[in-house]
Amino acid sequence: MPIDPDFQTKRQVVGEHNGHKVWGPVEAPQKLGIHGTTSAVDWDSCIGDGVCIDVCPVSLYDWAESPGHPLSERKSDPARENDCIQCLACEMQCPAQAIKITPPP
Repeated sequence: MPIDPDFQTKRQVVGEHNGHKVWGPVEAPQKLGIHGTTSAVDWDSCIGDGVCIDVCPVSLYDWAESPGHPLSERKSDPARENDCIQCLACEMQCPAQAIKITPPP
């Protein structure tokens, strides 16, 4: 299921991971929420194929372990979301449609 483009109005921030917000709900290991805000990855939809890591021209993403998640044991983590140049390469290439790039306010 693709990331909800309106997640920022429909979900609450429930924590932080590697310097970015985590939008709930989070009930590990089954539900891991959405990581990031301007460069957001829905960890519940991410299949961990790494396309976003490969196509990002500014190396925004890192791997993060997600043991026990039904879709993949690792997820793409927007570890440097502030470096995003809004090129949309990751969003367009993600086969699971798990990424939403939103211009900062």
